[in-house]
Amino acid sequence: MYWIKEIYIYRTMAASLIKRDIIGRYKGSILGFFWTFLNPLLQLIVYTIVFTQIMRMGIDDYYLFLFVVLIPWLFFSTCVSGGASCIWLNKDMVNKIYFPREILPFSFVTSNLVNMLLTMIVIFVVLFFSGKGFNIVALLYLPLIIVVEYILALGIVLLVSGITVYFRDMEYILSIITMAWQFLSPVLYDISMVPEDILFFFNLNPMTPILTAYRSILYYKQVPEVKTLLHATILGVILLFVGAFTFSRLKRHFAEEM
Repeated sequence: MYWIKEIYIYRTMAASLIKRDIIGRYKGSILGFFWTFLNPLLQLIVYTIVFTQIMRMGIDDYYLFLFVVLIPWLFFSTCVSGGASCIWLNKDMVNKIYFPREILPFSFVTSNLVNMLLTMIVIFVVLFFSGKGFNIVALLYLPLIIVVEYILALGIVLLVSGITVYFRDMEYILSIITMAWQFLSPVLYDISMVPEDILFFFNLNPMTPILTAYRSILYYKQVPEVKTLLHATILGVILLFVGAFTFSRLKRHFAEEM
C-alpha cells in the first residue's frame, strides 16, 4: 500500500504528532500521566466488585482474568471512539498544508498503542505479585497479538475517521457501538460461556480471537491456538485493507467537506 511509504517519508511529522498526542493527553490535569494507570485500575475495581460479589462469575482470580484483557480492550475502544474525529479535529492542518492524510489516524492509533504498552507494565507487576507467574514461551506470542490488534485498530480508525468527515453523527454512534461491543466481546466472561448456537456470530467479532489470545498468554499461561492466531490475523488484515481502501477514496474531498 502506497500510503505506508508516504508515512515513512513523512515519519518526522508522524513522530511529532505522536509525541503531541502523548504529552497533550493529560495536559493541565493534576495527576497528569498517572491517569494512564488509574483509569484501568478504577474500572478493574468496579468490575471485580460487581462480578465477584454481586453477579458471581465463579472464576478463580477473577481480577486477573479481567485485567489481562481490560487493558487491550481499553486501547481498542479508545481508538475506535476517539479516532473517528482525528481528521475533523485537525481540519485546519488538512486545509492548509499537504501531507498524507493517513498520518493523522496512524499517529492517533500509535500514540494510544504507546499508552497501552506503558499501562501493560501494571499487568506484569500484578501478575508477579499475585504469584500467578508467567509462561516465557507463551509470552513470546504476546508481541504478535499486540501487532495484530494494532493493525485491526488502525484499519477501523482509517474507516471511521474518513466517514466522520462526511457524516458527523458517526462519532456519537460509535460511542454507543463500543459500549455494546464490549459486552459482545469476551472481556467480562470467557468465550467458553457463549452458547454453541450463537458462537459463530461471536467469532465474527474481530476482537474475540484477539482477547482470547491475550487471556491464553497472560491468564492461562498457554500458547494461543494456531487457529486463534490465524483467525485474529486474517480479520485484522482484512479490516486494514477495507479501511485503507475506503479512506483513500474519501480523502480526496476532505477539504471541501470541512
